[in-house]
Formats: sequence, C-alpha cells, structure tokens
Amino acid sequence: MSDAELRPINRALLSVSDKTGLAELARALAARGVELISTGGTAKTLAEAGLAVTDVAAVTGFPEMLDGRVKTLHPAIHGGLLARRGEAAHRAALAQHGIKPIDLLVVNLYPFAATAARGAAAEDCIENIDIGGPALIRAAAKNHEDVAVVTDPADYGEFVEALARHGGATTLALRRRLAGLAYAHTAAYDAAIAAWFASERGETFPATLTVAATLKERLRYGENPHQQAAFYLGGERRPGVASAEQRQGKELSFNNLNDTDAAFECVAEFDQPAVAIIKHANPCGVALGDSLREAYAKALACDPVSAYGGIIAVNRALDATTAEAIAKLFAEVVIAPAIEPAAQAALARRTALRLLITGGMPDPAAPGMTLRSLAGGYLLQTRDNGRVGAAGLKTVTRRAPGAAELADLLFAFRVAKHVKSNAIVYAKSLATVGVGAGQMSRVDSARIAAWKAEEAGKAAGLAESPAKGSVVASDAFFPFADGLEAAIAAGATAVIQPGGSVRDQEVIAAADKAGIAMVFTGMRHFRH
Repeated sequence: MSDAELRPINRALLSVSDKTGLAELARALAARGVELISTGGTAKTLAEAGLAVTDVAAVTGFPEMLDGRVKTLHPAIHGGLLARRGEAAHRAALAQHGIKPIDLLVVNLYPFAATAARGAAAEDCIENIDIGGPALIRAAAKNHEDVAVVTDPADYGEFVEALARHGGATTLALRRRLAGLAYAHTAAYDAAIAAWFASERGETFPATLTVAATLKERLRYGENPHQQAAFYLGGERRPGVASAEQRQGKELSFNNLNDTDAAFECVAEFDQPAVAIIKHANPCGVALGDSLREAYAKALACDPVSAYGGIIAVNRALDATTAEAIAKLFAEVVIAPAIEPAAQAALARRTALRLLITGGMPDPAAPGMTLRSLAGGYLLQTRDNGRVGAAGLKTVTRRAPGAAELADLLFAFRVAKHVKSNAIVYAKSLATVGVGAGQMSRVDSARIAAWKAEEAGKAAGLAESPAKGSVVASDAFFPFADGLEAAIAAGATAVIQPGGSVRDQEVIAAADKAGIAMVFTGMRHFRH
C-alpha cells in the first residue's frame, strides 16, 4: 500500500437513525481533531454527549424543510462528498462555491423494514422511506477513492482501529470494502420497499423480484466438503432455525440447517405434543402423545436405525424426562420452542449435540413464500400451507373409516406433506410405523415403507409387523392399483389419498375387494 492511497479524515458527516455506538465513534473522531457535521436528532445526541458539532443547516445555509424531508440534499453536502480530490477542476469548483470536502460519511437509514413489519399504516411506512440517506450513501460510496462511508454500527469499532493504525487516515482497501457494504445496504433497503409496494398492490409475483438477505455465518462447507456455503437471514419473520438461539454444540452445517428446518416445520403441524425425527430432510419417525416423552418413544420406534445421527424436533418446551431419553441416542440437533433448565442440563452431557431454542412455533397455516434457485433463474411459490380436516374428506369405498382410523389418516396425511415425493406413510395410534420417501415409483415407496415397518417390528421383538392394522397415506394419487395393493398386503386397513387419477375406479375397486376404507382429500402434497 502506498501513501497515495491513504486519505486523512478531517471532516465527517454523521446522520443516523440507529444511535447505537454513535457517541463513542464521534468521540474517537473528535479526539483526532475531526470536524463533526450532523443533522437533527443525531446532532442533538452528539451535543448531549458534550461534543462540538456543526448543524447541516449551517453548512447549507438552509434550514431543514418539509418536516425534515429535505436537509442534506444540497450541493454544499453532495459537492463535498463527490468531489475527486485528484482533479484540479473539482478542487477549483469547490473553492469557487465555498464548499469544503467531506472525508467520512456515517449514515444509516430510517427503519422502513421494522415499520412495515409491525403493520404500521401506509402513511407511516411511506414517511419511513429515507431519501437523503440513500443519496448520501451512494454518493460517498461512488467516490470511495477519496471518501469513507460507514453504514453499520457493527463496523464502528473496526473503523476506529483502522484509523489508529494509519494515523487518522483510511486505506483504499478499507474504503472499497465499506463502499461495497454501503451499496448492499441501500440495495436491501430498496428491496424491502419494493416488496412492500408489491404487497400493498396485492401482487404475489411482481414483475421484478427483489431479494435481500444478510449474512449470518459462513459454513464449513455445503452439502459436500468440496462445496462452499453460507447461511443468510432474510424474508419473512418465522420461528425456526433462522431465529433460534444455539445453546450448545459446534456450528451447524449446511445439511444440519436444512434438516432442522424440515423437522421443526413438521412438528409445527400438530397441536398435541409431537416429536419428529428427521434424517436427510425426511421423517424417519413422527408421533403424537399425551406427553413429549410418549411421543418420542413412539417416533423412535418407527425407525430406530435411521434415527441415529438424526435431527429431533419437538413442539413443546422440552422437559427433563424427554431430554434424558433423547440423550441416550446420538443426535446431531435438537430443536424446541423452549427448554426446562433440567432438560438443558441433561443434554449438556452430549457435548457434540447442537441445541436450538426458537422462542416459538411457526404457524403451518400462515401464508408465505418459498424460493428455490435453478440454472439461470428462480422458482417462487406460495408455501404449502394447505390442510385437510375430517369435513373435507370424501369416502369413496363401501366401508367408511372408523374414528380411530380417521384420526390416524389425518395424522398420516399431514406427515406425508413433509416427506419427499413419492411419499407413502403408514401410521397407527398417531405414530408413523413405516415411511417410504423419494422413490421414482409410488409402488416402490409403498413396499419400502412396509419393509421398514417389518424390520422395525422384528428389531423390537414384535410378533407381527407394525404395519398390520395401520392406515396409509399417499401424498398424491395412486396411478395404478399396485401401490394400494402393496399397502393392503402390508396390512393397512384404511387409505387417504388425493384422488384424481384416471384409474381411480380401478383403485377404489381394489380397496373394496380387500374390505378396506379409502378417503379422498382433493389436495396433493408433492414435496421435491
């Protein structure tokens, strides 16, 4: 780095909505003899901190106008930011008009996103659209060869340390990095405004999709060690892995995050105490119980082999009894809305276990969007928040399901929503007993789920497969009777499926021949 790249800070403009760390930064600047210029509330804060500050109005010769909408939009300010110090013509223009250079800009913007998120009236949201702030930031960032711009209070400490290392000057590398952060800041701000306007117009799919997210952490690697990855926060505010506090364990991996999200969204489907054990984004056991401890035992019994190294999600405050049981199994992650102190102490013995506490449960019926990338574009869709109740079912066989069968059918279909398609779920007593996921053929999913149930039964020393007397859920219609016949052979007594195949009558006839009950939902739950 050459001395020519260093730029001393002689004059700074500070105008911030978030006053965090402001006084400390300003003191550090003042200690180096930096002249401080400021606006409105920021100037008041600095003055109250005992710092000498020049109001922007004294620089521009104009008072704040239009309820504060106009205060920094003036050549005396923007000229000082945009003038290139190495250009003789620029220096001459500044001298001609009596404009002094500004070497540092510290700005953060009106809290538009927070205002919109709390459901404020449209008028309040619009008043929280910052105009002067983004203009200042973009001007300073454009002229980063000479001007430094800081938009995040989290960067104040590093900035002050950098000044100390270079005798009160900034390096080109620092100014360039801060300029990039500044443009990202204004881009995210505009994205939030654009999304709000689209929402106000009722546009689910606007002509231009703007997405803004903030880096939470770099991950060790992606799905595989040769892939790089990072975790970003953005979009809707929804309890889950993005909002969770990690209480123990090493950092989460890409696959941990993906699987944990799947697990927590699954247990959120249920009002009763529920436990889901997830492996590779698919449930290997889901159950309801009168307590979490009962639900955990039932969920684990579905596939104890696959549960090893899995993700465990619960939809209640995790209690000590359940935690003690979980601690006997090697699990990668446990996620819960809350946890009792004794339960946390029990899990602390598993030092490799990551424990996440979210502070709440997501609403499975709430509207929302999901975004996925593909080569050269994105796929955006509304979240699958569809739910089917007993009143929405259509019995299509001669025999209708009994009360216990009906409860199991609704449970199994809700679980199937969280299984990769083609999905088949066998359930009994509000617990999965066999899951077939992600097969190219639905009949193969039915056979695999039955086989897994039989193997789990043998391992538990049962006289017969848990699939005997179970119900079966299919996430989409049976295109042929063979998938249903495989479920019948496994011992299923009732079936829930969307219906809608051209061969529905063939499938219904097979069910009637076996004397089982079948209901149609009219709703499909593909999950790819």
